[in-house]
Amino acid sequence: MPASFNRISLESELLSRLRSPDVAGQMKGKLREVGLRPTRTRVALGSILFGKGDRHVSAEMLFEEACQANVSVSLATVYNTLHQLTEVGLLRQVAIDSSKSYFDTNNTEHEHYYVEDRHELIDIPPANVVLGKAPEPPEGYEIVRIDVVVRLRCVRSKTRRALSRLLPA
Repeated sequence: MPASFNRISLESELLSRLRSPDVAGQMKGKLREVGLRPTRTRVALGSILFGKGDRHVSAEMLFEEACQANVSVSLATVYNTLHQLTEVGLLRQVAIDSSKSYFDTNNTEHEHYYVEDRHELIDIPPANVVLGKAPEPPEGYEIVRIDVVVRLRCVRSKTRRALSRLLPA
């Protein structure tokens, strides 16, 4: 199948999902529930974000998806919207380093693998993580959240091939 057909198919799917009264209505309700005004941009970006289930996206990834769905939006607006959705608890921000963050639509407490070779976050199954006692915070502070990101890198091509079979393309 030609790449252009896949792109057109993806665009059509995104556009039909965005225009679906059910998806848009659910997103408007979710935004109102958390005290955000359901602007056209927030509804469109939220529909793209939450319409595919639990996933990890960067602002650049969401911006690209929005462009493919013919949503007219700037990268700055995407960043602002992601931060607003994080502030009200609809998203969880996972900082990889000082210049790279992902936004997780699964806002429950869980840990992540970060595959450095692929710049990809993967949820770690809860049964695979055992955390010890959290440290006592300094006086006058409280622990808000503990994030665990386990960094992975393929060490050999054989390992790389094995990992690529486990991870989505």
